[in-house]
Amino acid sequence: MTRILRKTVLALAPLALSAGLAACMGAPAGGIGPEPLNPATRFSLQVEPGVDRIALAVHETGLSGAQQSALVALTDRFGLQGASVLRIEAPSGGDPVSAEFAYRVKAALEGMGSPGVTIQVVGYQAPDPRAPVVVGFETVRAAVPQCGTYWGNMTRTNGNDTSANFGCAVTANLAAQIDNPRDIVTPRGMTPVDTGRRAVVYDHYRKGEATAAPQEELVANRRVSQAVN
Repeated sequence: MTRILRKTVLALAPLALSAGLAACMGAPAGGIGPEPLNPATRFSLQVEPGVDRIALAVHETGLSGAQQSALVALTDRFGLQGASVLRIEAPSGGDPVSAEFAYRVKAALEGMGSPGVTIQVVGYQAPDPRAPVVVGFETVRAAVPQCGTYWGNMTRTNGNDTSANFGCAVTANLAAQIDNPRDIVTPRGMTPVDTGRRAVVYDHYRKGEATAAPQEELVANRRVSQAVN
């Protein structure tokens, strides 16, 4: 390395170091953009739309055994999802066999316990009038946020800001574990109260007696730790 080049490198080194330090110090702990009031406003539970559908080949003889099993599994998922509409899509084109098959599917779904008011039969544009009949419903799934995609300067806390990722892990864990994502959109209604149990508790309360239910022997005698013995 020549003397001139060495001097140039030595002269530029402090500038590069200063630029690197400036880049590190540039973003605060909370990151770039408007600061949230709390972590819950930075990360919140969200849902993404989806669809659960199966395609059934049209048979002149009606539903096959495999198709009936697929419909049973679909209705089970439909009930667990809590969707409001179970849609049957028949190919347009005026084919009588396809139309009859679609209504056979509707009758089968009703026989499996799906209320008729939740079942819709509609048409769809298909290249073949004997195209498959599609059965399904709209689903929702919890959107899991991607944590750790951006990190600010964790030492720059003069503004008393939270980390840009603070609250992300909690939201991601909830989104991954929540049983029914529809509860994120609309909380489910409360179940009816146990009026019989409430009357018993009130009766014991009026008499000045203990209102709690009798405990198991292991709990009452504080021998839970010996239950495995």
